[in-house]
Amino acid sequence: MTNNMNPLLNNTSNAPMNPQVIQTKFGDINGDGFFETILLMGTKTPDSPLWRNLSITIFYGQTHQFERIMLKQSVGYNSTIFLGDFTGNHLEDILAISDTGGSGGIINGEILSSINGKIRSIFDAESFNNKLKYTVNYQNQYKVAVRSMNPKKQYIIDLQYKGQEYLAEIYNQDGTLKQPIEGWVDPISGLYPLDFERDGVYEMLAYQAIAGRYHADGLGDVENILKWNGHEFIVDRQTVGIFGKDIK
Repeated sequence: MTNNMNPLLNNTSNAPMNPQVIQTKFGDINGDGFFETILLMGTKTPDSPLWRNLSITIFYGQTHQFERIMLKQSVGYNSTIFLGDFTGNHLEDILAISDTGGSGGIINGEILSSINGKIRSIFDAESFNNKLKYTVNYQNQYKVAVRSMNPKKQYIIDLQYKGQEYLAEIYNQDGTLKQPIEGWVDPISGLYPLDFERDGVYEMLAYQAIAGRYHADGLGDVENILKWNGHEFIVDRQTVGIFGKDIK
């Protein structure tokens, strides 16, 4: 919605249910040559660091009008915004990120962009997670196979760094599995804007934790570089990072 009313006028009280400004950024998001004021706003939960009703409010420098956009995932912790050109149209896009507070460190992330003069969501982490399908299967001889369906790749992780006590719980003495074991890959737990090509257009580096028998049994991370292809964000490059063994 667009209007001439200042939403900050509702924030004259310190009452916990009133919306508050969490972070402020300035940038030209629509190409009119004027800087807009971008406000990340939310309602603070009493006696908690949790924010609810997270939204982006834009004050347009040329028209002096306000527009408010509710984030798709409007509840979170440690909420922040970043401005940068993710689509290559030389305009600032808005990346909003917040922590979900879950044990896996999962985040909410969304990008808002000016498309044909209108601000709309072009990426959200929850929807993108549904496109990233994986299987994690323990194999004989102390290996784990991590398979990605999009893109279609396989990675083999050597478990011997985990130590004999860990391996003895899973493997027979001849290195065969005592029973089938499946792990999993978490949703996105880190989303970082990076200009890999140094051309002023940002890609995103997305981390997803690989879990073994249980959540704390970390095996590494899937690292996806997400890039705008003109219509949507796709996985441009994918790697797996593994943990190392301490050496003396």
